[in-house]
Amino acid sequence: MEAQAPFVYRSFSSDGTSEAALLKAALNGNLDRIKGIMKSLGIPNSERAAVFSFTMGGFGVLHCAACQGHLEVCKVPGVTPFMASAQSGDISTVKYLLDHGGDIMKPDAKGRTVLHHAVCSGFSRSTVTEFLLSKGIPVDIDYGHGTPLYHACINEQDKTVKILLNHHANPNTIFCGIGTPLNGALIYRSLKCMKLLIKASSVASPLVFATGHGGYTNFIRLLLKAGADPNIPDDLGKLPIELAAARDCREEVEMLFPLTSPIPNVRNWSIDGIISHAKLENAKPMNKEHVKKRKVMLKSQAEIGIQAEGEPLQTEMGDGEGALSDAYQCRMMRPDWAKACYRQATAHMLLKEYEQAYGAFLDAQKLDPGNEQIERELSKAMELMKTPPDEDEE
Repeated sequence: MEAQAPFVYRSFSSDGTSEAALLKAALNGNLDRIKGIMKSLGIPNSERAAVFSFTMGGFGVLHCAACQGHLEVCKVPGVTPFMASAQSGDISTVKYLLDHGGDIMKPDAKGRTVLHHAVCSGFSRSTVTEFLLSKGIPVDIDYGHGTPLYHACINEQDKTVKILLNHHANPNTIFCGIGTPLNGALIYRSLKCMKLLIKASSVASPLVFATGHGGYTNFIRLLLKAGADPNIPDDLGKLPIELAAARDCREEVEMLFPLTSPIPNVRNWSIDGIISHAKLENAKPMNKEHVKKRKVMLKSQAEIGIQAEGEPLQTEMGDGEGALSDAYQCRMMRPDWAKACYRQATAHMLLKEYEQAYGAFLDAQKLDPGNEQIERELSKAMELMKTPPDEDEE
């Protein structure tokens, strides 16, 4: 006897018939029917988690399939049933699959554990993250592609970021040489995540990096709004306002001035006075320690700059993860460079992460309006977001 569909309180269609059909198919283990419904709704890969997080009267697609033993249905989202259940936010299914052999430490092909999947999904409930942490999975587990905290930040999940920090997640962890949770929050402009990370971080002010490199004026505005302290100096004792003044960036100096404590050796404590002081300091010969540290910094910048000017080898070789890592570095060093955004988008396309690719192409378009190549790839990403997955990808 077929199960009766319970009351609909959230719908993908106007009359709820598709939702009822999904639950019936899940209860019966009818995988072909589920694929057909998803295809008829025009649901792309990037939205599969939304379908499997759908609930009616407290019952979800994954919940119904798992409780009837139809684990093959749970594999439809493209990951293990355990990981898919974490994405859906259905705590009862997560518990069920854990009790039936779910491995909390096992990573997928992209180095993401079940905890990574839980924190990334906009549909995950905080209880799933807390439940997994209570079962002993390390809060900073990392298989070379970033900690759960980093992934929560680049997915703008501020509530989950707060949970992870409350469980002592390390906000200062670095991967690929430059990727930190704060860097991720900056790139994706998540102000709420930035505020939480700045409060928890014990590293030097991110303003030091932003004011010292140039091209980060808009980022500096976000950092100040998030509560970054402009009175924390760099390793040579220079405050962010001095670094901005040394680059003769008046706009940044104007932003930092009201929030910076007066510097004793700056006689004329005004915007013009700070810029003049910085120029005089720059004209003085540097001591040996300063020269050594500056050489290290310039070498690092040069290496990334060379990489940025040439086509990423990882993309040519089909290494999406490596290309994405390179693109993040380019965007951090040159945030106003359209090609850095374009390369990030290209890497996402290679990884079939079309929604993220679309967002990065939009950033590139804003920086280089009228570029035909960007326009063409933006349209392509938009179409792929709408196109149902091929049968062989399911």
